[in-house]
Amino acid sequence: MTDSAGGSQRCARVGAPGRGSGKSASETRWRRHIVGQLKHRDLSQHAKFQDLIRFYTQLLEKSSLTKGLLNHSSRCPSADSSCSVSSLKKTTGELAYQVLELQQQIKIRESVLDEQHARLVEGERRLEGALDARQALRGQVEQVQADNGTLKAEYDALLERQRAAETRLRDETLREGRLLKDIIQLKQQAAERLNSRNERKSRAREAKLQTAARSKVTMDSCCSAPSSPETSETPARGHTRLFRSASASSPRILSSIRELFDRKRRGHSVCSVEEDLVFPVRICLSARVPARALQVLEAHEQGINAVRFSSSSDLLATGGTDRLVKLWAVRAGSLSHRATLEGSSGGITCIEFDPAGFRILAASYDKSALLWRLDDSAPKLTLTGHSRKVTAARFSSVHQVVTGSADGTVRLWDLQRAAACVQVVTVLSYCSDLVCSENCVISGHFDSKIRVWDSRMVSCVQELPAPGKVTSLDVSADHRQLLSCCRDDCLQLVDLRRWSNDRVCFRAEGFKCGSDSTKAVISPDGCFLAAGSADGAVYIWNVSTGNLETRLPDKHSSPISAVSWSLSGEYVVSVDKSRRAVLWSDI
Repeated sequence: MTDSAGGSQRCARVGAPGRGSGKSASETRWRRHIVGQLKHRDLSQHAKFQDLIRFYTQLLEKSSLTKGLLNHSSRCPSADSSCSVSSLKKTTGELAYQVLELQQQIKIRESVLDEQHARLVEGERRLEGALDARQALRGQVEQVQADNGTLKAEYDALLERQRAAETRLRDETLREGRLLKDIIQLKQQAAERLNSRNERKSRAREAKLQTAARSKVTMDSCCSAPSSPETSETPARGHTRLFRSASASSPRILSSIRELFDRKRRGHSVCSVEEDLVFPVRICLSARVPARALQVLEAHEQGINAVRFSSSSDLLATGGTDRLVKLWAVRAGSLSHRATLEGSSGGITCIEFDPAGFRILAASYDKSALLWRLDDSAPKLTLTGHSRKVTAARFSSVHQVVTGSADGTVRLWDLQRAAACVQVVTVLSYCSDLVCSENCVISGHFDSKIRVWDSRMVSCVQELPAPGKVTSLDVSADHRQLLSCCRDDCLQLVDLRRWSNDRVCFRAEGFKCGSDSTKAVISPDGCFLAAGSADGAVYIWNVSTGNLETRLPDKHSSPISAVSWSLSGEYVVSVDKSRRAVLWSDI
């Protein structure tokens, strides 16, 4: 029996119930469809049943052989027919057993085939779900790609705007620098023109005065002084007149003329008559070491950076990050608010009274220094020219100001020449503080150097090493000692008379410099040093012994930024970053 025969028989078995039943044409088509599917299955499963077909073919061949033997035995009976029958039975049993085994294998393979078919259906269902998920994910990917494209376009637009803004900023910065240079140059030119004009006027007036002095003035005898005896002996003719030189007249004329000329020339200056007066230098014979706090007050709305007593010790100035300078009257061991000076667009970093006590100078974060008169809350002058914040501003004389800045420059300003910058010194190191002493300017820097400048030649004459970043400088009242405070928690004292590297260092357990702008001071008599610490305590050292004299704690809740000692020696004021000012004394 062949494969086609087996398939035909199976198709016949499947289609047998339909013969002669008279079913409709739709049922016939359904049966044909089933028959076609079975044929397709036969063809697809043919390879899987090759072994079974081969065994079945062998079985048929053996059965045909058995029939031949039986026929031969019936025709030719022999003596050993019984043996042939037994062998035939044995062969038939074996074949029947093989048939059973093959049927069992067919059942097993059919179950495996059914299982594989179920797994195939499950796989197809999972594949359909995966395809749907893949389609959904593809849609999400497309949406994300579209969103990324939109964000990329926005980012590119913002990047272009940023680049354009940076370009404009660079252009504006360069333009600002050029305008600043032009303004400084114009101010210098205006000051030079004003000076030359004043000099020409002065020379012209002096020439006129000299001409008037050489000429002779005719005066009536009634207005003249009594004549000498020799004169009285001369005969009188009509109206007798005496001739006198102008130089022989009263000196009040010339003095009044000079005063008038000086007043007119001073009219072009930023200084007043009172500011030109010479005031004696006050010297404190003995400073008091403070022992307790007399008053604690919230002096500003934000942190306080600077504090300074006036030369008369009856006025105190404080400056803070709230852009204000406040004046306090010191009376009977208490501070009372007197005035507020406005006009700065940045926090105050340094305060200085002029020697006469009529003006106050302050350095600011807005790259400028401002000058006020004590009777006016608006600034009288604004010194601009630095490119970064101004950290120090000092009076080198009544009409000159020196400023130091974080841009690494030290500038000299002439207040009589329309506040023109007359000298610029570049150090290329952050200038934290400076002081002035007898034709020299001393500046402290973050490169651990203290530089001494000759203000007449504008040249560095000496460099002194410091143990760390210099935060502040102070000079004694007699201009003999220089105090520096450094970030390594050390105060050092230098003798200005010898300018040697021999320095005395002052340290104390617990003392720590709280910031890059911590200010330390020398007492007016030069016997003590005072500085505020990061722990909120004021430390005072004895210069002669080098030991800590006293420690004043418990009044500040934040690092102390600056300390000032009154020139009378009675009071010490400390200020901190939390708006608090404390008045100390021993009375």
